[in-house]
Amino acid sequence: MELKLSIFKKLLQKNEIPSREKISAEFGISDRVAGYYKFAADNARLISGVVNEDTLTIPDDITDDSEKRVLVIGDLHSPFIRHGYLQFCQEVYYKYDCNRVVFIGDIIDNHYSSYHESDPDGHSAGAELLKAKAEIANWYRAFPKAKVCIGNHDAIPSRKAMTAGLSSSWIKTVDEVLDTPDWEFSEEFLIDGNMYCHGTGRKARQRAKGDLISVIQGHYHSESYIEHFVGKHYRIFAMQVGCGVDDKSYAMAYGKHFNKMHINCGVILENGELPLLEFMKL
Repeated sequence: MELKLSIFKKLLQKNEIPSREKISAEFGISDRVAGYYKFAADNARLISGVVNEDTLTIPDDITDDSEKRVLVIGDLHSPFIRHGYLQFCQEVYYKYDCNRVVFIGDIIDNHYSSYHESDPDGHSAGAELLKAKAEIANWYRAFPKAKVCIGNHDAIPSRKAMTAGLSSSWIKTVDEVLDTPDWEFSEEFLIDGNMYCHGTGRKARQRAKGDLISVIQGHYHSESYIEHFVGKHYRIFAMQVGCGVDDKSYAMAYGKHFNKMHINCGVILENGELPLLEFMKL
């Protein structure tokens, strides 16, 4: 996306950077594009006047303790990510003024070492990992602070090492391999009393009912929903997030007879009370 340097310079001349709405009205641009200008002006990082959609950076210090607004990014399965999904997630981040980011798991695919059949004509182990690291580097630049749920595909190398009888002392962690030191990896996270996890084993509604806690999860690419469960003294919800996967890639061939993938991401607003799903236009 090209940003006009003239608009950027006018914003920097102001004593205070206006809101996105005011920037949109003053310069006759959309609210979404105004968000990019506000970001650039707030952080004074626009040098050439051009921001690449794959490298637009959300600053580390964007926080608003008065309300947590969490962007929930679906399964990526890098290097088999759907084209444009990164830009879509950035747009949703700005649309809702998010200040937290959670990757719901399976950020890499590890197809070459899958427990399912691997395509013998696909990338070698080394080539696939290099491509995945290059893609994840773009996401890391875009979201330098994030929590990442460890998915079943992320865990394939450590699972294979255990099968081979190797001590975990010999194995690098996911953040070490992907060079993402400021991402926090865990099997699950609690934010505002809600559980974020990848979802292996149970779908969101079963997990929420079984554990009596609001659940946000992914894993099931062809399904997404939000369901609320209301008791006499409590209310919880289950959010099943879709994915950002390229369903035409050879790594996804196993699902060609499944239902169509739900390409979306989630947003949790009002300090964990309001779950929303945003679908990408295909």
